[in-house]
Amino acid sequence: MKHVSELTNLLDLERIEVNLFRGESRTVGSPRVFGGQVMAQALSAAMRTVPEDRFVHSFHGYFVLPGDIEIPIIFEVDRIRDGGSFTTRAVKAVQNGKAIFHLTASFQLDQPGFDHQMEMPEVLGYDELVSYDGMAKQFGDQLPENIRRILSIERPIEFRPVEFLNPFASEVYKPVRNVWLRAKGEIPDDARREHELVLAYASDYNLLTTALFPHGKAIDHRNLQIASLDHAMWFHRPFRADEWLLYSIDSPSASGARGFTRGQIWDTEGKLVASVVQEGLMREVKPKR
Repeated sequence: MKHVSELTNLLDLERIEVNLFRGESRTVGSPRVFGGQVMAQALSAAMRTVPEDRFVHSFHGYFVLPGDIEIPIIFEVDRIRDGGSFTTRAVKAVQNGKAIFHLTASFQLDQPGFDHQMEMPEVLGYDELVSYDGMAKQFGDQLPENIRRILSIERPIEFRPVEFLNPFASEVYKPVRNVWLRAKGEIPDDARREHELVLAYASDYNLLTTALFPHGKAIDHRNLQIASLDHAMWFHRPFRADEWLLYSIDSPSASGARGFTRGQIWDTEGKLVASVVQEGLMREVKPKR
């Protein structure tokens, strides 16, 4: 996908019954469905059953089985509650009669209240950095083949990492990462839900791999099994996904073949717009002979 319009089309599900929707998949370089895609599609299904004046403030999802990229995904929405201010939905994503993903989402009317936030970290600006696309062009054949393949994948999101990771060495880094991101192309001003869906999709990038930084696996993921287990996201303030946002990520812990990561997302004015938490499977596997 070269443009964000291709992503928003992918997230615009086909309604096949009142609470039943169908979605297709696009590859991001893996034979399995990208976690950010099924997560954003499940959230899209929930949104289609919620009044337009209520917006998502949080969702929690569990990745149950790997998704098959070749067959459609069916999304079943359960209308849990419609309250005076809040609306709750549960969504089950199904392939071949089995659940591959579960999501619970809560929506709220816009309401005034107390307001505070942490300060945005001081990092290099996006205009001083090179994107993943630019790295592929800049280093070209000098990069290891597996790194070159990852960087050359066409994405609807542009990423510009703040910290430089040496692709030619298995260095150990602190489990901290900052990445600027924005959608490639414009999203309409009045399409608040599209901005939310695109950011939900993008939030699954760069997150779990941060937990590998202290283990000399920041770049080379060969002989590793990595998979998201669960993902939660909170939306604090309105934002534009087609303008630069800073994704500030850390990993407080890894144990039991699982990595735990957190992320905060800021706009260029320093407003904290969203927070993310994810835990995932990460373990070494024996190379095939």
